[in-house]
Amino acid sequence: MTDSALRARTDPALAHWRNAVFAVFALSGFVFANWAARVPNIRDILGASTQEMGVLILGLAAGAFFGLLAASHIIAHIGATRAIRWFLATAAVGLLAAGLIAGLVPHYWLLFAALMVLGAGNSILDVAMNLSGAANERRIGKTLMPMFHAGFSVGTIFGAGIGALTEQLGVPVGAHLGVTGAVVAVAALYVVRFLQPAEEPAAEGAGATGGWRTRLASWTDPRILVIGLIILGMGFAEGTANDWLGLAMVDGYGLTNPGGAAVFAVFVTAMTAGRLVGGKFLDRFGRVPVLAGSAFLAFAGLLLVILGPTTPFAIAGTVLWGVGASLGFPVGMSAAADDPVKATANVAAVATIGYTAFLIGPPLIGLLGDEVGLRSAFYVVLVLVAVALLASPAARKPKGL
Repeated sequence: MTDSALRARTDPALAHWRNAVFAVFALSGFVFANWAARVPNIRDILGASTQEMGVLILGLAAGAFFGLLAASHIIAHIGATRAIRWFLATAAVGLLAAGLIAGLVPHYWLLFAALMVLGAGNSILDVAMNLSGAANERRIGKTLMPMFHAGFSVGTIFGAGIGALTEQLGVPVGAHLGVTGAVVAVAALYVVRFLQPAEEPAAEGAGATGGWRTRLASWTDPRILVIGLIILGMGFAEGTANDWLGLAMVDGYGLTNPGGAAVFAVFVTAMTAGRLVGGKFLDRFGRVPVLAGSAFLAFAGLLLVILGPTTPFAIAGTVLWGVGASLGFPVGMSAAADDPVKATANVAAVATIGYTAFLIGPPLIGLLGDEVGLRSAFYVVLVLVAVALLASPAARKPKGL
């Protein structure tokens, strides 16, 4: 360990920054899981078909698309820290609005608009918090991205658990999501006080010319594009589970709505476990073997969910799927941040590419699921995970860095 890394580890400000980034990831996961856990109930409230739910969830994708178009520009001008504050609050407001609309005035297109707000806030937040996490990882000199993404999973576990409990107790969706959104909005104001600027000193400020050139260069770097492809495939696997696993268990295996929410909780628990122990495996075996092994587990788990003859097989597959999908994003982010000079631009680029999975995945799976069933629609995810497996060598750290 270098002297600078040792000093960074013992710097209280860096430790507070690290903990704050973990909390931001957790809050992001908490917001999304509360929404995902109530999707079956919202479908029942609206009386919507699988295809109609796919179009509704397209509201999330549309909001995220516009958010991604603006993300790098916004972050270049206001910095990652302020972006986290503003857009975590935006996502929370979107969740609150979605809950109130679904619970009080269930209107399909109003809910679509609320989900656009949620999607836009979450996509810009996703880029900003990964930038902050990558910067903190570099400053501390220790692999931290799996832990940060475990924070997202921890938030997802709590969110999914609360969602399953409120579903079981019959808590109105408006009260549940409304209160959740309000609490997260307040928490965002507190947590960001401990963050530090993610930008390198030379790149700080309102989008200097060099900053623009650096960001554009990232989009022509073959290694960064392939890393983005890895994150795209593994993100597709994660996003599909977030949006459709609960419904697939209800429609494909005959579980109740609370049962579907519980299986989703199994998925996020497995994903959290994979991220909590993943750092040790990465340190021992290296990125490429661990990433390839993770993709293989996700592939095997998906096959069990698709082809499993009974619910226990599907639950076992869900565990493998969750563990396998756990390291795609954090390993990809660490790989993108290998070059400290280009880290901010590279992390933003791969986060944007990876987030595309959350844009195209849910509506695509919904449209296919309406035609062939959700379990069969998961074959698309299987192919993309196989592509991520083949692309895993790109995560190797370049020589000289």
